Amino acid sequence: MSAPRQDIFYLHLLRTLAAIAVIAIHVLGPYRDFYGLLPMHDWFGAIGINALTRWAVPVFMMISGALLLSSNKPFDCSHYLQRRLGKVVVPFIAWTVLYAVVIGWQAGDWGSTLGALVESPNQPVWYHLWFFYDFIPLYFVIPLLAPLLKAMTEEQVKILLAAWFTLTLMNLLRVETPLRENLILYTGYLILGWYLINRDNRPQLKLWLWLGLGSAVVNLVGTWYFSQWKGDYSSMFMGYKTLNTVLIGGMIFVLAQAYGDRLGDKARAVITSISKYSLGIYLLHPLLLIPVRNLSNGVYGWFGHSLLAIPAITLVTLLVAWAITAALARIPVIRQLVP
Repeated sequence: MSAPRQDIFYLHLLRTLAAIAVIAIHVLGPYRDFYGLLPMHDWFGAIGINALTRWAVPVFMMISGALLLSSNKPFDCSHYLQRRLGKVVVPFIAWTVLYAVVIGWQAGDWGSTLGALVESPNQPVWYHLWFFYDFIPLYFVIPLLAPLLKAMTEEQVKILLAAWFTLTLMNLLRVETPLRENLILYTGYLILGWYLINRDNRPQLKLWLWLGLGSAVVNLVGTWYFSQWKGDYSSMFMGYKTLNTVLIGGMIFVLAQAYGDRLGDKARAVITSISKYSLGIYLLHPLLLIPVRNLSNGVYGWFGHSLLAIPAITLVTLLVAWAITAALARIPVIRQLVP
């Protein structure tokens, strides 16, 4: 398998789509607790969006695997730790401190800031920072995994992916096994991204569509059914490390790969810019959602229905976060916090 170019438009498209999906997930977060408090069509509108966007974080991981595992540059440990790992770790630490300060400001008690920082090695300070606890360890897997994959035949990679698919199905079904570890399950997304970027997936496009769309239907119907049965929100089909999410993420990847280049120049310019600042947008956007998710402000009620509120708030949040991140990226030193 040959190594791809390092600047591929459909990867920018995937980053942008994933950024939008992540913001939508965070916008709709409070709706999870509204079961029985809202009309079912309103509540399920939000939960339906949730069920259809869970592929976002996995796609970010697939992009990382596609690029980092495909590099043919000789491995330099010092360079890798400083440039690759440092680009993620430094912003993570800085934003952890910043969000801890926000906690203290909200509570009117700076002891809460200290408490959040003390707990931060084991618990994210803010809800979206969980991603880094699972993502950073993958950077230590990549240098070990890359030469192994390059030494394997395509058929050997297929059996490796088949084993991972099986493991994600077991995770969905809650089958107990010591292999249901985050590091193993998320590593599979690195391998899948590397596999898909290095082959022509058009012959399998229809298969991916059937599997991905079928999984999306399962997400919607299954979430509705189990929520009704439970009498509360059911997260059974909302996992990031389950087969249904894997299949939807794979479908999104190959669709972008097949059709991304058909977009016009203006759309490509906007998408590439959002992609460039996607990590900063991810880190910053929850600050913008603080007044939105504060239910006493009644922001969701302005729109009348979740299917209007969530897309509108998501779009505004994306645009504002994009503008702020782009501005911060122009400031020396600060730019390191929004890479």
